[in-house]
Amino acid sequence: MARRAAGGVKGARRPEVRLPSPEPFGGGGLEPDGDYDGLGFDGLDLGGQDGSGARFMDCVLTGCALDETRLRHARLLDSVLSGVRGVGTDLAEATLRDVELTDARLGGPQLHGAVLERVLVRGGKIDFANLRTARLRDVVFEGCVLVEPDFGGARLERVEFVDCVLKGADLHAATLVDVDLRRAASVEISSGLDRLSGAVISPAQLLDLAPALAAQWGIRVEG
Repeated sequence: MARRAAGGVKGARRPEVRLPSPEPFGGGGLEPDGDYDGLGFDGLDLGGQDGSGARFMDCVLTGCALDETRLRHARLLDSVLSGVRGVGTDLAEATLRDVELTDARLGGPQLHGAVLERVLVRGGKIDFANLRTARLRDVVFEGCVLVEPDFGGARLERVEFVDCVLKGADLHAATLVDVDLRRAASVEISSGLDRLSGAVISPAQLLDLAPALAAQWGIRVEG
């Protein structure tokens, strides 16, 4: 059951990942439709490799390079990704369920059409994430920096932003249900202000957003 946060908004359910000690991955590169169960990927360069359609269950990826790694349609289940980095990582239409992503440094990750359920994104910085038409349910962004994330056409349900810097977010055609922005460190919306009807913000955030809202509604504000 989702907990109910202050103000009546339903809070996100966080992942509860309890992993056995992983076995070191020693099988060369990733393979399309591969099956990886209970493995530890430690400091590996997986850049440019193709793991499309692969399943990762009870896995730990630590300090791995994911530059242009292809993980389209992959399933990441009950897994932890710590300190991963990369540009152009392709997770389009992937499924992330009960996943913790900590201290990541990612540029332009492709997550359009992806499904994220019970996902915690803690720390790190993600630039230009493509989350168009993605479905996010029970997702927490905590202590991280999100630069120009594109949520165009996405559905966000029970999503929390906690001590998170949100810069230039695009909410065009997005659907928001029980989205809690009140504890975000800063909130900047570049497009789709009209989609905030399913979100809850603080009075201070309302003041910060007032100029953009006035411009959206064609209101002239003069002293």
